Amino acid sequence: MKYCFSGHESFPCKSMWLKKGYDYWVGRNRFTDPDAVVKLGVGKNMVQSIRFWLRAFGLLNDDEATEIAHYIFEDGDGKDPYAEDNATLWILHYLLVVTAVSSIYRLVFVELQREKKEFDRDQVLSFIKRKCNVPEQKNVFNENTVKKDIRVLLQNYLAPTNPKTNEEYTSILLGLDLIHENEGKYSFNDVSMKQVNPLIVLFALIHIAGEDKTVSFDKLQELSLIFCIPISSFLVIVRSLSERYPKDMSYTDNSGIRNVQFLKKMNALEVLNRYYNNDEI
Repeated sequence: MKYCFSGHESFPCKSMWLKKGYDYWVGRNRFTDPDAVVKLGVGKNMVQSIRFWLRAFGLLNDDEATEIAHYIFEDGDGKDPYAEDNATLWILHYLLVVTAVSSIYRLVFVELQREKKEFDRDQVLSFIKRKCNVPEQKNVFNENTVKKDIRVLLQNYLAPTNPKTNEEYTSILLGLDLIHENEGKYSFNDVSMKQVNPLIVLFALIHIAGEDKTVSFDKLQELSLIFCIPISSFLVIVRSLSERYPKDMSYTDNSGIRNVQFLKKMNALEVLNRYYNNDEI
C-alpha cells in the first residue's frame, strides 16, 4: 500500500467536526455541494478538511458512512455522538492509526515508536523519508507536505504551549495525552492499564483480527504501540480478557509462542455495547 500524506488542509480535527460532518453526510448532503460552506458553517478549506477527517477516522469509506460511524454518532441511537467519553477517543485514535488513510499516524505510533520513544520533528521527517525510500513508495515523499502532516499530528495530540485563542484547545484527541513536549523534544507517554477499558482492547483485537481466528504476537505488539501501553502490561489485559471470556477466546503463551485465538466469531460492536451499557469488566 502506498503511503498517503496531506488532505487535511493544514487543520487538525476539531472536537465537533466528526459529529458535524456525520450529520451533514447522513442528511444526504455532499461536501462538494455549492452550499456546503453555509450548511456546515465553516470555510471552504475546512469543508474539505472535515471530509478528510471522516475518512481518516474510518467513518466514511468510499463516501458511505461506516457501521462504526452510525454506532457512535447517530442521533438518538448513537452511543456517544459528542465524543464525551474517553473510551470513544481511544476507539477513534485506534481507527485513525489502522485505517491508514493518513499514513503518518501508523508511521509514527507504530513504526517510529518501535525504534524510539523520544523524537524531534526533524527525526520524524528523516524517518518518513527513509520509509519512503523504497521502490513501492516511489515519488510519494514531499518534504513540505510531510512537514505539514507532522505539524498537524502534533496539534491533534498536544495542547498548545503558547495558545493565541481557545480554538487551539479543540483538537479532538488532546484528552488522551499520548505525546508530551519538552523544549522541542517529543515523547510518547506510557499509558497505564487503568486508562484503557479492557473492552476497548477487546474491540481492537476483534477488529484487527478481521476474518482471521488468530491474532499473532506481532499484531499484539502493534496494538500495544497504538495504545502506548507497554507490551508486558498489554499482555496482562489480554490474559484477563481470555479469563473473562474463556468460551470466546484464549491467550497462549507456550514455548515462546504468544497469540490470541478466537474460539468463535465475536462481534466488535456487541463488545462495545458491553462498555456503553455499563457491563464493564
